Amino acid sequence: MASSTGNEKGVNPVLRISQLDALELNKALEQLVWSQFTNCFHGFKPGVLAHFEPEVKAFLCLILWRFTIYSKNATVGQSILNIQYKNNLSQTEKYQPLSKQQKLWYLIFTVGGRWLEERCYDLFSNRQQQSFSKIKSYISFGAGLLKLCGVLNFLIFLRKGTFATLTERILGIRSVFCKPQSVRQVGFEYMNRELLWHGFAEFLIYLLPLINVQKLKLKISSWCLPIAGLSNSENTLASHCRECSLCGEWPTMPHTIGCPHVFCYYCIKSNYLFDMYFTCPKCGSEVHTLQPLKYKIEMTELHV
Repeated sequence: MASSTGNEKGVNPVLRISQLDALELNKALEQLVWSQFTNCFHGFKPGVLAHFEPEVKAFLCLILWRFTIYSKNATVGQSILNIQYKNNLSQTEKYQPLSKQQKLWYLIFTVGGRWLEERCYDLFSNRQQQSFSKIKSYISFGAGLLKLCGVLNFLIFLRKGTFATLTERILGIRSVFCKPQSVRQVGFEYMNRELLWHGFAEFLIYLLPLINVQKLKLKISSWCLPIAGLSNSENTLASHCRECSLCGEWPTMPHTIGCPHVFCYYCIKSNYLFDMYFTCPKCGSEVHTLQPLKYKIEMTELHV
């Protein structure tokens, strides 16, 4: 890596977004490990881990530290992004791994500090003595001061691009690439194709509700079955009120819309409620008035 170049300028700087992504990956890993660990105790009494939660979390973080920072000089998120820590306090300009002292202090600042913050709240929350209240106020003041320093460090990090956390700045460790980064040839064909199909899908989602499918279906059916082609028997059926022009069955509660054809009440009512511009599929007449048939059908006609 930087040993081949032999100067500080040869060390490839890590982008700010890559450093922040590594931190987010570390948080996601810790949450994943904790959720998997708590799933092992679903069959036990609820709250069995509540009294020892800070210690259990510290122990899990200790295991992660042992197999990441201590052995590889990089967290899990940094390893995924081809990043590792460099000892920025070394006199030589070549790459130097972290010393054991830096690794131990990293453990104390990250794992120990988090454990102390969580455990101190439980230790001093039920204490009513004046000495304990003073200690609690001092700890709260120190925690607030550290958070303020963390905000200032983050602003400096956004300006200069080094030391993403306050712990890295105090210990003098910075993120560098494990290997020199070559120029990547990025193709945008896949992205363009995805954007095209995404835009086309949004257009269809916007357009389809505006299309009256029922009316279009009736229009196509009227073209396929022209009115002039109706036989005398069909006209006779329609005139004798024996066939609904929509469902083709015996009309139930026959109604008319102002044309010679007859419809079931539920057929014509549902179609008219769905489409206010509904037209008769036989003759294309619009719905003027929906009226029941004025003359009665004799029951003897059912057997004709």
